[in-house]
This record gives sequence, structure tokens and C-alpha cells, in this order.
Amino acid sequence: MAGIVVIGAGQAGSSLVAKLRGLGYADELTLIGDEIAPPYQRPPLSKKYLLGEMTLDRLFLRSEAYYAEQNITLKLGTPVSRIDPASKTVWLGDEAIPYTQLALTTGADLRHLPAAIGGALEGVYGVRKLSDIDAMAPEFAPGKRLLVVGGGYIGLEAAAVAAQKGLQVTVIEAAPRILGRVAAPETADYMRALHTAHGVTIREGLGLTRLTGDTRVNGADLADGSHIDIDFAIVGIGITPGAALAEAAGLTIDNGIRTDEQGRTSDPSIWSAGDCASFVYRGTRIRLESVQNAIDQAEAVAANMLGAGKAYVPSPWFWSDQYDVKLQIAGLNTGYDRIVTREVGAARSHWYYQGDTFLAVDAMNDPRGYMVGKRLLEAGKTPDPAALADPATELKTLLA
Repeated sequence: MAGIVVIGAGQAGSSLVAKLRGLGYADELTLIGDEIAPPYQRPPLSKKYLLGEMTLDRLFLRSEAYYAEQNITLKLGTPVSRIDPASKTVWLGDEAIPYTQLALTTGADLRHLPAAIGGALEGVYGVRKLSDIDAMAPEFAPGKRLLVVGGGYIGLEAAAVAAQKGLQVTVIEAAPRILGRVAAPETADYMRALHTAHGVTIREGLGLTRLTGDTRVNGADLADGSHIDIDFAIVGIGITPGAALAEAAGLTIDNGIRTDEQGRTSDPSIWSAGDCASFVYRGTRIRLESVQNAIDQAEAVAANMLGAGKAYVPSPWFWSDQYDVKLQIAGLNTGYDRIVTREVGAARSHWYYQGDTFLAVDAMNDPRGYMVGKRLLEAGKTPDPAALADPATELKTLLA
């Protein structure tokens, strides 16, 4: 009997099927994932799980018993080979699964270094899946030399874990500075100083020529002509939306799987949510790569699959844990032209403005700043920059 099928058993997929059941959908419901593990949290992989502070069972979003209790068919370790929109069928090899509606929560895929420059050598790792972390974990022995390629949040989080475990860590970033695509220079300066204080070497404006070694990596040739000896490498050079299945099925692709404001793709029976889905926000088509979006968008899509007919309007927020610093981000800083810095004791925050409009905040060990900034964004309010920069200002007064 045909029912709703969800492809992609990550945060978005798990949230979507749970919401469908919570809203009273009682027919056939199937969640398909290509990994063997049941749906799990990804953010702790490069932090607490890699540090050994979180056990495997705590990673899981829900117990496998939950899916059975909710009459959700969970198909794990079974990659989908193709989708046939004409017959409304999903194919897993020779197995055909019919659907009435289909949701694609296929996430994102890592960008890999080309094999021609050493990307396929042993000892070269990415940070995306549980299997990636399990494979690299034995490498984290004190004194080992690690090269991190890419100075984004994922690379810096891995560098922080390695430094805490006593490794010798070098981060290279081809762009002029770390966090160049996602944060202001002020936030990058703060994070650079934090890593340097923990013994990490950060080299910016420096690309990788190639990783060296016969079968296993043993070094790196850098774009300035220098060579460094290493024991292993972590590559964090970004991700691409998981849109291959959708594209092969003939769906419209536009910076990911193109959806309308409700999450519907170019096929009226197929929906999408999470890292793979692009949608219009403030007049621009974007994708949001965050836990918040994966959950909220998936739940909105679940409701719309059942006829709610409501536009999804995100309230973006993100976070990153590095050493003893929790960086919390509210809003999107795209288009900012001014930064206002607020510092009270050990708490520091950077507030992004475009003209007279407040866009976003980066809060370092400043939960109050984060929460006030988030509430201001949700209310569509812009705080007075001068009051914000004055450490004597009580933040809560800005909400009035």
C-alpha cells in the first residue's frame, strides 16, 4: 500500500516523520537512510563525541524502538538507486516502494580533495558522518601532527579537539582569513586568538598544492613552496547539497533542490527540507545548513504535506563549541556593512548592521547577548548601536 516516503534519515528526515505522526497521519510511512546507524545528531560528532565526552547511544535522536512504536518503517543502510516520479515509485536496487507523497531530506555531501593531489591517500579524513569520526578517532594521540585544510567552523572545531588532546595542529586556509564566508573579521580575530592561545598554528591566505605520501599521507606541499610533515589530515572545505537523486528524477535544481515557500519541489507530489533544499528568504534564494533549519523546515513541510498551506519563515540560529568558548549566532549576516562590538567582562558579541537594520549577532560566551539579539530579530527591532556598545546598558532594555 502506498503512503508517504521520506528519503534521508538525518535530523530533517527524523523530524519530518515524527511530525507527521504527531499531526495524526496514520497511513504507511517509510524513512530511508543510506547509513547503518539510526538518525543521529551531527553537531556533536566533531566536538563531544570526538572528545569522548558523548557516547554513541546519546547521539541517536530517538531509539529504534520509537520508530517501531510509531509504525514507521525504517530502512537503514539502503541507498536509493532512483526515483520515478511518473509512477510515484522509489527504487532501492530491485525493491520498489510506491508513494503518494515523497519528501527529500538528503542533506549535503562533503567536498573532497581531488585524488590527483592526494585526496584519496590513507589518513585523509572528512567530517560529516559517524563513520568518518569513528575512522579518524584512533589518530588522535598526543604528539601526532595534524593538518586541517580549511578554516571554517568544522575545521576549527576539529582543530580544537585535537589541540585539547595534545596534538600538534596546523590549520591552513586558502582565503585571506579564517571564517571568511560566514563571519566578520572581528569574530575571525577572536577565534584566531583563541586557537593560537591553545598552541594551534593558523596560516591564512595559503593554499594546498598537494598531500604527499605513497599510500598514506605523510606531508603537505603548500602554495608558498613550503613543505610540512604530518601524520594525518582533516579536510573541511565545505559541502554541496545532496541533490543528485532529485536532479536525476528531473526536479528543478537551484543551489540545491528548488522548493516553493511551502517546501514543495517542481513536482507537486515531492517535497524537500533541510540542507539540500533551497527556498526564498528576504527576496533571495538560500539554503540553511543548520540543525534549527533541519528541524523547523521539516516540521513545516510535514504540516504542508497534510494540507496546512503555510509558508516557512525561518528564524536562523547556529552555534559552535571550541575549547571553553560557546559561539552562538542568531540571524543571517548577509549584506552587512557595519559591526558593533559589545564587551562585558569575558562576554563578547559582534552585532551586524546593514545601514540602520539589525541583521545578526555573534555571541562568544554571551548567552544574554545571544538571546536578546534573537528576540530582537524575531520582533523585527533594531537596537540603538550606541546603547548596544555601552557596557553599562542593560541588554533587556533594548527589547522595550
